[in-house]
Amino acid sequence: MIKRIVSAALIAAVTVTASIAADKISGAGASFPAPLYYDWAYNYQKDTKSRVNYQSIGSGGGIKQISNRIVDFGASDKPLKTKELMKKKLLQFPTVIGSIVVAHNIPGIADEKLKLKNSVVADIFSGKITKWNDPAIQADNAKLTLPDEKIIVVRRSDGSGTTYNFTYYLSKSSDNWRNHFGTGKAIDWAVGIGGKGNEGVANLLKQTPYAIGYIETAYKEKSKLAAATLQSASGKWVSAREENFKAAAKYASWTKEDNFYAMLALQPGDTSYPIVAATFILLPKEHVAMNKKVIAFFDYAFKNGDASAKKLGYIPLPEETKAMIREYWSMHIK
Repeated sequence: MIKRIVSAALIAAVTVTASIAADKISGAGASFPAPLYYDWAYNYQKDTKSRVNYQSIGSGGGIKQISNRIVDFGASDKPLKTKELMKKKLLQFPTVIGSIVVAHNIPGIADEKLKLKNSVVADIFSGKITKWNDPAIQADNAKLTLPDEKIIVVRRSDGSGTTYNFTYYLSKSSDNWRNHFGTGKAIDWAVGIGGKGNEGVANLLKQTPYAIGYIETAYKEKSKLAAATLQSASGKWVSAREENFKAAAKYASWTKEDNFYAMLALQPGDTSYPIVAATFILLPKEHVAMNKKVIAFFDYAFKNGDASAKKLGYIPLPEETKAMIREYWSMHIK
């Protein structure tokens, strides 16, 4: 589990000390991996004197900025399919695997104590279940005293790869969700209040009794929030723990030919946590010189950043996947 999170001072050292124009490398996008990218950038600057500026603006913003060539690299938790990459003239590769938790703020109910079926999670976020003591929730929580209080749903207000992966999980868990809401970076929510970024959702959850929301694990730990125990694809109860994230991550299958496109929710195995996702970097094909600088940073991170990833609650990519990514770089960036 996570031992620490990047401090505000460290983030400031990486992102505030100079403008984007003054930085050698600029990136923007997903908030999901932001704590890790800040840490990698801090260590990279310390070791190489090269600065990397990363802005956590959400996957939608990252895709937009790299598509418009505003930054040197974009970051997205929603992988783009090859057809879209070709249209936008982009390259894509994963950097790390993380997890999304269903966090809650129910007074008196501790971390991992609340059990929620995947279909029940979908019914809560669709507005079908509105009270914490609803029979569908109570059925799996006989030992808990659930309050007769309205459930306050907290979700993202911005275009988000975290939302994309969470709604993909909900679509696989519920016919009602799939038919009425579907999968997307931004959807037409039936209920809830919106927060910007994982940071915004975590802050709202912490401040709002009886709330529930979805956030990347690092933000759950930083905010000291409780998370629900969910179901594996086989129906077994699994908590948001490192060993269960790893159990799901091992099923990730990547190919260079498909630009590493992969969705990882609800992987096989009794102990596989159901909401695991990779996060990706997008590069403009034509910016060869700058791309070489960007991949030098991520190659450094692949060689030196696994310890940081583990401490922050992420799952490092397997060495064979890193080797495949390096082959992809050599094929496309010459």
